[in-house]
Amino acid sequence: HEACFSLRVRSHSINQQAAWTKIRSVDILCIEHPTCLLFVSRSSDYGSTYTKLNDKVGSRTVLSYLYVCPTNKQKIMMLSDPEVESAVLISSDEGASFEKHPINFKILSLLFHPAQENWILAYSDDSKLYSSMDFGRKWQLVHDNVMPGRFYWAVMGLDSESDVVHIETRIAEGRAQYVRCRAPRCTEADRKYLFPGHVDTNSLVVQDEYVFTQVTRSGQASYFVSYMRESFRKMELPKYCLPKDMHIISTDEKQVFAAVQEWNQNNTYSLYISDSPGVYFTLSLENLRTSRGLAGNLLVDFYKVEGINGMYLANKLVDNHIKSFITYNKGQTWALLPAPAADVAGNNLHCILPFCSLHLHLEMSENPYTSGPITSKKSVPGIIVATGNIGTELSSTNLGMFITSDAGNSWRQIFEEEHKVWFLDNGGAMLAVLQAATPIRHLRISLDEGKKWDRHSFSLAPLYVDGVLMEPESDNHIITFFGHFGHRSEWQLIKINYKGLFSRRCMDGDYQTWHLHNKGELCVMGEKQIYMKRRPGNRCMLAQDYSRIYSSEPCVCTAYDFECDYGWERQADGKCSPAFWFNPNGAAKSCSSSQSFLNSTGYRKVLSNNCKEVGRNVYSPKRQTCRPRPPRGLRLSTGHGELSAAVGSNVTFMVYLDNRTSIALDFGDGIKITYSNLSRTDDGIKHIYRTTGIYRVTASAENGQGSDSITLFLHITSPVERIYLSAPIVAVRGKEANLSVVVWPSHTRTLTFFWWFDNSSEPIITLEGSISYTFLTEGKNKVTVQVASGSTIMQDSKVITVKEFFRSLLLSFSPALDEHNPDIPEWREDIGRVVSGVPEEQLLVALYPGLPSTAELFILPDERSSSEHKRGSEEALETVRTLICGKLSCGLLVKTADMFNHIFLAPLVDSNSIHSGSAMLMLVTVVSVGLAAFFIYKFKRAVHTTDMTHEHEGSSMNIYSCCKYGRSFKV
Repeated sequence: HEACFSLRVRSHSINQQAAWTKIRSVDILCIEHPTCLLFVSRSSDYGSTYTKLNDKVGSRTVLSYLYVCPTNKQKIMMLSDPEVESAVLISSDEGASFEKHPINFKILSLLFHPAQENWILAYSDDSKLYSSMDFGRKWQLVHDNVMPGRFYWAVMGLDSESDVVHIETRIAEGRAQYVRCRAPRCTEADRKYLFPGHVDTNSLVVQDEYVFTQVTRSGQASYFVSYMRESFRKMELPKYCLPKDMHIISTDEKQVFAAVQEWNQNNTYSLYISDSPGVYFTLSLENLRTSRGLAGNLLVDFYKVEGINGMYLANKLVDNHIKSFITYNKGQTWALLPAPAADVAGNNLHCILPFCSLHLHLEMSENPYTSGPITSKKSVPGIIVATGNIGTELSSTNLGMFITSDAGNSWRQIFEEEHKVWFLDNGGAMLAVLQAATPIRHLRISLDEGKKWDRHSFSLAPLYVDGVLMEPESDNHIITFFGHFGHRSEWQLIKINYKGLFSRRCMDGDYQTWHLHNKGELCVMGEKQIYMKRRPGNRCMLAQDYSRIYSSEPCVCTAYDFECDYGWERQADGKCSPAFWFNPNGAAKSCSSSQSFLNSTGYRKVLSNNCKEVGRNVYSPKRQTCRPRPPRGLRLSTGHGELSAAVGSNVTFMVYLDNRTSIALDFGDGIKITYSNLSRTDDGIKHIYRTTGIYRVTASAENGQGSDSITLFLHITSPVERIYLSAPIVAVRGKEANLSVVVWPSHTRTLTFFWWFDNSSEPIITLEGSISYTFLTEGKNKVTVQVASGSTIMQDSKVITVKEFFRSLLLSFSPALDEHNPDIPEWREDIGRVVSGVPEEQLLVALYPGLPSTAELFILPDERSSSEHKRGSEEALETVRTLICGKLSCGLLVKTADMFNHIFLAPLVDSNSIHSGSAMLMLVTVVSVGLAAFFIYKFKRAVHTTDMTHEHEGSSMNIYSCCKYGRSFKV
């Protein structure tokens, strides 16, 4: 609504004369709206009087949500608006008083412990899970990167400790891990990763005795289950069922009902039923109708009837028509619903099976304050009230209300229009309210299972009914309507006490018995059951704890007390035969743990069926001696599912096999271990790799019947600390230039190299640290290399000058100069002064790291010379090189920091030969000595000026003095 409304409360009582008395009216503000604040009022007399709770929490506190502890209704928690302040307000006396406690995170949802009233899990807006063990006073972080809604408290009696938390944590896009730990001490050392490897995100389900998860590889999903907190096993569907999607519908009575969308289905799902461990599934009903809820969640037209064991309703697509079916033996057999003989007016309907039948809407209500289109209660076994229609298929038009009092064997129509129906007085009465788009002011109540409905007026003016509040399973006889007279009117709260409809408590003589049956067959789910219910018309109140079952007697088992086992199919004569794809002789499921096994006869008893076998056990499994079988189902993974690990760390390997046999595990580094008579490693096998590399890890199993093996490749890495890109500073256009990367510390086959040349948008990727590349354009070309090792990426860059041709000289220095090893670009200036008339731009100097010190002097063509004058430019370079050679041929004496050193002319190299040889030859020295020398031996600059003349082999040289950058360099 567009504005905040006040809510007026009126209280009335219902008696046989339908007299109404207005008690009082009070105003409260709207409960929740983006433009409204949450103002909460408290009533301790079912709405007759109210006290505003906002006065108890402070005038400046803005409230946003309210929670009631499910195990102790006296404990209430309210959340403040995080846009104003982050705090929780807690009460232990049903809201009579509150304590405020600040928090440093924003709560999106809360999960209360099923048994411990003070234990709460809180999910924050930044995907973190917190826990409180004192009802919100203090909070501790449990885990981060938690998937929304994928966290669960321990199931009492199953988990080892009551503070266990099951969590699905996101580790990458589409990938997650199943983590189990204890709250609040969920440290890395305390965490257990019970599933071997990654799981799909939003796939963890913890429900009753079961834990489910899903793994998708190569587009094909596999589903896994852990029963009674044992190791995970793959859920086995019939061979030709290729599932696209699976939803767990129910895990009641230690059995799994799953809706599976197969490869050939689009808008329907098939119902599959498992054995007790939830591993082997058989088909129960194909093509179930499905729809989507308001939040996009899947809704399956499958309904469990309360109060009757093994009774379900489902809507199935048959020849493009949706029809309703019923089962009395837990999905073993299904039948259409019989239509009533007459409509509500008594007119004969002439609806004959199978051409015409009754069809029901089975959706569950998503509004907790209204009833859905179908209702049943454990306290009233055999009674079902539902919205539906009569005809050849389910329809959304011409709807009426139908009821059965004998568990679906016969039906009656009670209304021609759709109504909302609730059970009152522990199931002894029913309340019906017309579901209409217009306001109403009447309700109907029945005390005789819907045969007669008394009409009562609950409001003087017609009311839009938004919901009804009640406690149906208690001795409280208060029902409360809430709604509004108009879209812009104040809200109304109407309290009704219907206790006046009853004159007394029910006595033994007020009850009668009825026999549960399936179309006349008294044995249902293996027993004959007689129920008690109140005689229609008796206006007495039912006791809350009276027994509904009068007697129960087991029946002798028949074929229909059993369902066909996995791999078997029901034939037309009712017998179960092996499917064409199934080999019954190879189905020894239990030989992994004993010397004998129970071999299926093709039948498995319907769970919770109580029939009794007499004489020969025709259907029960037969114990047989285990025959040797070849190994099968071998699986290998790491504990966390990762395929990389750091050198020196403990790597945990998980090995699984369907049957016990000898298993060998080869770690790929020369170490191999063997286990005998092993089927799985619960705690994993730990191993430490001492060096980096890619290791082939192989698990193999072998016995006298055969063998099996599986392999994974594990990357052992260590962090890269430094890299150095070795590249020639000058290259010839159109000729290959060799580039390489030196990595410290050294790695073996665990690195990926990304090479970026100039302005390229895509890198060249190699697994080796060297590459040959041909530059096609002259000028300065930037080369960048990135080295990736696990999550570590390091980068280095060099600028390469590309020319059509050049000349070069290798200079070798005396060992005395190694102490100072000048690695400075000013060398080209110094050399330029030696050769008069050569511009600095035509000289490039490269000093190679390592010992002994070596430099390369590159003589480049004048940039102003065109390609047409190439021959002349080459001759000019030769002239310059000859001049330099002449200056250096006699040897060069360098005095630096009072130390005399000799420079020797190395063999000449130019662009007419393969120039890359000089750089690559020097790289050998670099690698052999190590990068450390490059970083340690730096030129130590000192100011020292001297004049000298050096005579060498009878010739004299002019002395040039250069004092620049704080260094004296005398030639």
